[in-house]
Amino acid sequence: MNRRRFLQATAASAAALAFSRNSFAADANPELTAIQREIEKRHDESVARLQQWIRQPSIAAEHRGVDEGCDLAMHMLRDAGFDGVTKVPTDGQPGIFATLDAGAPRTVGIYFMYDVKQVDPAEWSSPPFEAALVDKPGLGKCVVGRGAVNQKGPEASFLAALHAIRGSGRKLPVNLVFVAEGEEEIGSPHFPQIVRRPEVLAALRKCTGVFLPSAEQDLDGKVTMPLGAKGVIELELVSSGEKWGRGPRKDVHSSLKAMIDSPAWHLVEALSTLVSSDGNTPAIDGFADKARPLSAAEKKMIAEAALRLDENVAKKQYSVEHWIHDVNYVEALELLQSRPTVNIEGLVGGYTGPGGKTILPHRAVAKLDLRLVPDMKADEALAALKAHLAKRGFGDIEVNMTGGYDPTSTSADAVLIRAQVAVYRGKGIDPIVLPRSAGSWPGYVFTGDPLHLAAGHFGMGHGSGAHAPDEYYVIESKNPSVQGMDGAVLSHVEYLYELASI
Repeated sequence: MNRRRFLQATAASAAALAFSRNSFAADANPELTAIQREIEKRHDESVARLQQWIRQPSIAAEHRGVDEGCDLAMHMLRDAGFDGVTKVPTDGQPGIFATLDAGAPRTVGIYFMYDVKQVDPAEWSSPPFEAALVDKPGLGKCVVGRGAVNQKGPEASFLAALHAIRGSGRKLPVNLVFVAEGEEEIGSPHFPQIVRRPEVLAALRKCTGVFLPSAEQDLDGKVTMPLGAKGVIELELVSSGEKWGRGPRKDVHSSLKAMIDSPAWHLVEALSTLVSSDGNTPAIDGFADKARPLSAAEKKMIAEAALRLDENVAKKQYSVEHWIHDVNYVEALELLQSRPTVNIEGLVGGYTGPGGKTILPHRAVAKLDLRLVPDMKADEALAALKAHLAKRGFGDIEVNMTGGYDPTSTSADAVLIRAQVAVYRGKGIDPIVLPRSAGSWPGYVFTGDPLHLAAGHFGMGHGSGAHAPDEYYVIESKNPSVQGMDGAVLSHVEYLYELASI
């Protein structure tokens, strides 16, 4: 198949590809039309596959349904044409390794996560594992459920692309090497054990790069394309009377505070040393010493992005009225891209139920995440935190790292990135390129030693609510700026063909 003709046909019909159902362009290239028709034909099948996947809880943090989620993901891979689909044991939840040999000259890596975040069903408008189809005003038909957009929806769209190519009688234009984990939402503590197996490394070394299917469109249709991601450390700080040697070893009556130390206040004191007085600047000794400043090219990239992004939309999305220190939008984006952070995810100690309970708790826990920028390292940042606490008299506080990894970066000149830009522009979208995402994913195992591959996200379509109630993924779009699931499926077809020939 001629990839240039394929993309020209796509561009010619771009206005028709918002992809509510039955929106295929009649005058498209015959080969593209065959795949488009197969996508449409399989629409209900693709949606049902996604719903089946969402209905299987797979929450690593709760050890809930992860084995079953892994088995279901493996079944879906085999069904999509992968061979040699293997469950990879780790010291935690299992991973998956698979290949699809199309006899093509080029090989591309695919990263999936099959786990999802925890849920509080009381916060949801429909049960989080029901995968209900809901009509959202201004958006259209959406599937609502945990994992809908992060990441099962985009991943299901990628699998649907493989079904459509094969179902139309076409051959996949690239070979695929697939790796997946079931612990992304707890910081990927065992993902290196999957990737660094000899047979997995050997397969990945053949790859042009590795990408994670995603839904990159905002409500206005814009696509923001980061060239990397911050690293992260997730951890708990635990203050207890047992470890401290002061305060009670069990909860006691609060009236005794007049003569007994409080492990909870001890933890609060320790936390206050980790950041500046306003809570915004990390103050851990040595933590950010290696943080790489933004280059002139990166600052220019951010300034251009600020001109194209809508600051008011961003504030509305995040439910805020001010940025830190009341800086302007360009400065806010520069901070987002360049600053390492120390964030409190949660504080738990003593009684948290209704009303009061006059106790002096013997134990208090802070859940933190620390975001890292190039050239910081997760192990060095963790060591800096422990040394900082010990130096200030808080060496008794337990530091329990639950997961995390280094930052990741990929060159804008990488084939993986150039192919993405080509597909987006072929659809009339000029992507907004940023140095990195403020969020994190374990791409460092691909971009770092020993592979040094390009890695990133790709995909059309829209969804929102990751880690939040009522997470959704658009199935049939009524927003002319946003593609539905069929359009997202087609974008993966186009991306694979672009990667084959760029």
